[in-house]
Amino acid sequence: MIQTVLFDVDGVFLSEERYFDASALTVHELLRSENYLGLGDGKPFQTKYSDEEIAATRSEVFLNDDVLNFLKSRGMNANWDMIYITISEQLIHLITQLPDMAKTQAVEWLKKPIDQTTLNAFRSLFKKYPVRPDFKRFMADYKETKAVKQDLIFFLNEVASRRLGIETAAFKPKSDFWHIGEHASQEWYIGDENVLAATGKPSVQTGKKGFMNEEVTLADPNDIRGMFHAFHDYGIHVGIATGRPRLETFKPFTYLNWIDELDSNHIVTADDVLAAERSYEAAPLAKPHPFTYLVSYHGKDSDLKRWTARRPEQLPDGEQILIVGDSLADLLCAKQLGCRFAGVLTGLSGQKARSELEEHGADFILDSIADVKGLVLDLLKK
Repeated sequence: MIQTVLFDVDGVFLSEERYFDASALTVHELLRSENYLGLGDGKPFQTKYSDEEIAATRSEVFLNDDVLNFLKSRGMNANWDMIYITISEQLIHLITQLPDMAKTQAVEWLKKPIDQTTLNAFRSLFKKYPVRPDFKRFMADYKETKAVKQDLIFFLNEVASRRLGIETAAFKPKSDFWHIGEHASQEWYIGDENVLAATGKPSVQTGKKGFMNEEVTLADPNDIRGMFHAFHDYGIHVGIATGRPRLETFKPFTYLNWIDELDSNHIVTADDVLAAERSYEAAPLAKPHPFTYLVSYHGKDSDLKRWTARRPEQLPDGEQILIVGDSLADLLCAKQLGCRFAGVLTGLSGQKARSELEEHGADFILDSIADVKGLVLDLLKK
């Protein structure tokens, strides 16, 4: 019997495609814009692209999504982490192309935390000594590691050691450089009108409309609303556990008419995770750490510090809780908590995800969110 259903959002309710488009455009901007590494042609950075141009950029940056699929298969679920790894890999590669004297200087900068001042210094070098990105370097370097989750970020330090002969700890989660990519990504996704209110900082590069107002649902929005309503009628508790920020969750859930079917105390977003990481010095708490799901289950008014443990205890009623997600990170959360897991095949990998979900012991595999209502109501009868 199921008493609680906890949902991921991207790849479950809403298509991930625009998030990955925004991620590719972010990497492109960090490389090309004069605000960052400045590898462009010196002209003002362009912020308006056709769908065809966006698709071409994403294909180039993420190698026809091979990079994204690799990172997700290793338990990485956050787009900001994927952006950080991709741009950092390229930065290391760009430095390898510098002549010896300039490379020596750049290597010294790479031994310390990378911030905007450091990026400005790199930009000056790259202007003087032209260099070129090579996105194929990612697979060449990362085939050497079995790292998973956040260790994929720390592996960048090993890449720097192998390719530049240095010892550095500059590459780490939530670094200044990570936050630079995060902010640029937010600009692409939520647009100029929302950036300052959502982040507390203005847009570095204005002219971005934002993808947030054009969300693509993975089932009929009315059917999803009907599912929420039916669960309420049957006394089934519903929670949302997403890596999206609050604005990017609540705004589409509002204009899609889902929000009034849900309890906001059980809608947990990246903002809640980041706030807890700061408050309790417990980073990282993003998936595949189950913190997001734990708070979604217990409520944001619970004792959040209890759910920050490195090895959270399994929920005593786990068999009565169903987690619905599209990725290995969600499945790992369910396993840690002793919950049942339903994987939907509407994420980045589509039907190809079936074998991975089967291999890691998913309890149920469904074609889409449209099948969840029937599954849960059938389980109520057992």
